[in-house]
Amino acid sequence: MATEILTEIPPVVHKAMTRIGDIATLPEVTVKIINLVEDPRSTARDLHEVIKTDPALSARLLKVVNSAFYGLPGQVATVDRAIVLLGLSTVKNIAIAASIGRLFTGARLSESYTARDVWRHSVGVAVLSRQLYKHAFPGQPDADEAFLAGLIHDLGLLVERQAFPDELVQVIDRATTSGESFCDIEEEVLGANHQQFGSALAGKWKFPPRLRTILGYHHGVDVLAPEHRPMTNLIHVADIAVAQAEIGFPLTADRSVAVEELLPSLNISAELFAEIREALPDYVESAEATLTE
Repeated sequence: MATEILTEIPPVVHKAMTRIGDIATLPEVTVKIINLVEDPRSTARDLHEVIKTDPALSARLLKVVNSAFYGLPGQVATVDRAIVLLGLSTVKNIAIAASIGRLFTGARLSESYTARDVWRHSVGVAVLSRQLYKHAFPGQPDADEAFLAGLIHDLGLLVERQAFPDELVQVIDRATTSGESFCDIEEEVLGANHQQFGSALAGKWKFPPRLRTILGYHHGVDVLAPEHRPMTNLIHVADIAVAQAEIGFPLTADRSVAVEELLPSLNISAELFAEIREALPDYVESAEATLTE
């Protein structure tokens, strides 16, 4: 039986959900898109009718679809064409990605890091997860879900920043100097870690259980039932690799882990991984420019 998400939610997580203000709700159109795509009765026309009500989102969606990151043949001029080419699920994931960048702005996390550093790290994990997925699961359709999962895996840090900013500074400062596990420090200082805060926010946003699982367990893959490990493990590996590359905010992942020892779990060779990792900075720059307003 699969491990349930956050079977025992710490009281501090409930408390945080009452304190997070603007980030507690996604844009209405994004919520509609999620609900629509999760409904098996929905059609491409239904999705187009929702997206066209938000011209800004439509424009950003087309910007992403036409970016070098997707590499589609020819320019895609309309949302309905994008839906036909990419499918409902992929368009949903792009729409979510295009709408959450606004959350990674504002005050500093600490003296050394800003929310934009978390965004850059998240974009890096998203890009690497998508590339690894294509090789780890060839022919499977969820590469863009891997991208989205990587992009949102550290949402819990935004909850902590808004609900407990002073405590988060303590956690970051201690993690910077002590070498202790970031999650262990969070649990000591806050009473919960960013995985739990992130999964709770994803639940509030009505994200699918599979995404909430990734947010809740990307540092604890081994406790999951085997059928729930592959995508979570993929994000786990990408997270460590991006942190080791010092892209954005690097503190939450265990940078002492030898990533090469994790590659057999993805059926990816060290040589292929080295090629993908070498191209990572260029991919991140392209994706960040495309997704950032």
